[in-house]
Amino acid sequence: MKLVCLSDTHGDHRQVVVPAGDVLLHAGDLTAHGTQADFEDFLAWFSAHPHPHKLFIAGNHDLFLESSTEVAQRLLADSDMVWLNDSGICIDGVNFWGSPITLRFHDWAFMREPGDDIGKHWQQIPSNTDVLITHGPPHQILDTVQRPDSTKEFTGCPQLLERIQHVKPRVHIFGHIHEGHGALHSGGVDFLNVSTMNQAYRITHHPVEYELK
Repeated sequence: MKLVCLSDTHGDHRQVVVPAGDVLLHAGDLTAHGTQADFEDFLAWFSAHPHPHKLFIAGNHDLFLESSTEVAQRLLADSDMVWLNDSGICIDGVNFWGSPITLRFHDWAFMREPGDDIGKHWQQIPSNTDVLITHGPPHQILDTVQRPDSTKEFTGCPQLLERIQHVKPRVHIFGHIHEGHGALHSGGVDFLNVSTMNQAYRITHHPVEYELK
């Protein structure tokens, strides 16, 4: 099964050339301004691709998806796209789980405080998950941000890492931290930061192709 993975297109999705594959995945920040019009434009672009399965999650910029969940669900009715929102789907025996939740930073969408507030979301990840899709990274995994004073900070969620170490999915796909784009294998898990934009919010990286064996 070939996964084609991207994230953090922030409304510039039409600049992205998407390769063929079995499952097309978008790991959040579909929109730039989080409006319904932005979301509808993303859906029109996403649905036009020929991949047999198309999955996406929301990100912290996708305000409409948090504030108007029922409207967003109606827009997806009768489509071949699946919005994972602390939910999962099984495709050809492979279990996918997706969550938009990230640690709080300012007042964006789908953000939670450390502790029970965010932990209750991670506890929902099933123990039989093969492919985990979250918007944000786990702690110290492709999550480094350089601050204006040149210091570096790990921005990923420690509680998410703890849950991953317990579940041990075959692959964890995420974005959110643009400068963390890349791949890492650790603890028996393949980690992929598939952010498509760079730190300057320009489309820079190609979608990541991953062969799930």
